[in-house]
Amino acid sequence: MNAALVHAFNAPPRHESFADPVAADGELVVNVTAAGLHPIVRALANGTHYGSTRELPFIPGVDGAGRLEDGTRAYFGATRSPYGTFAEKSITAKWVCVPLPDGLDEVRAAGIANPGMSSWAALKARAKFAAGESVLILGSTGIAGKLSVQIAKRLGARRVVAAGRNPQALEELKGLGADAIISLSQEHDALVAAFRSEIAGDGVDVVLDYLWGPPAEAVLAAIAHKGLKHSSARIRFIQIGSSAAPTISLPAATLRSSGLEMLGSGFGSASMNQIMQAVREFFEVAAKTSFQASLKTVPLHDIEAVWNDPERDVRVVFQP
Repeated sequence: MNAALVHAFNAPPRHESFADPVAADGELVVNVTAAGLHPIVRALANGTHYGSTRELPFIPGVDGAGRLEDGTRAYFGATRSPYGTFAEKSITAKWVCVPLPDGLDEVRAAGIANPGMSSWAALKARAKFAAGESVLILGSTGIAGKLSVQIAKRLGARRVVAAGRNPQALEELKGLGADAIISLSQEHDALVAAFRSEIAGDGVDVVLDYLWGPPAEAVLAAIAHKGLKHSSARIRFIQIGSSAAPTISLPAATLRSSGLEMLGSGFGSASMNQIMQAVREFFEVAAKTSFQASLKTVPLHDIEAVWNDPERDVRVVFQP
């Protein structure tokens, strides 16, 4: 079969031939029709993701959509190494394979599954979000961030505050459900003041953080209290991504002086059962009323040419 192969962590995958996968007990072979290129795929391919085995060569891609041998349209959320999803065929365990509902095509499913699941699982599985609560989203102008604004509203958020750097994208988020926007381009003290105004004013119950680094530090500074005569509301800070920086500085007093609860959401912190449940629920909602997301289909044989292109606000979906 034709597939993309990673031979080195410092080079783009190459389109070439590879042996077809053979299913073992409990596994299914999928004829892949679409697979999304998202940050986790890139990080695994360059060996920097915590889930990397560092074993070469392998086919990149962690999830995808396609057709089973009986013709069923399906999404699958994991594969068996060295088989990824950037190939004509892949292999998956039966329990991480989800039939696609009518009204959701394979390209769209492959493009929105990972970014949509990231906030759906973070809200439902990790934050235990309840309708009527408010959500602050750090990094809301990317694909995942834009979907998270829509998802929070669809799940019944009372108020959604979107924070990001792209001014045009921030304005567009108002039409997707954002009740307020905060520019991350302002200097630190002004940014802390903007976050503090939201927290002290309308209140923030959940923070979804796709950025980490300085933006997260600014939110945490806004949450921290001075003095001993105050009571702190509970705020669940859910860490999802680290595109701004891999680390932060967190004063111990921030935790002791506030109602802050910090959790991670990703492969490992949320179980695969929780992740697949999030995907099922997300697909059911997306099939009935579509979420806005910009997708771009690219033939798999062009992978070397587009691999290092910046994502911006368009999700690339490869088709074999």
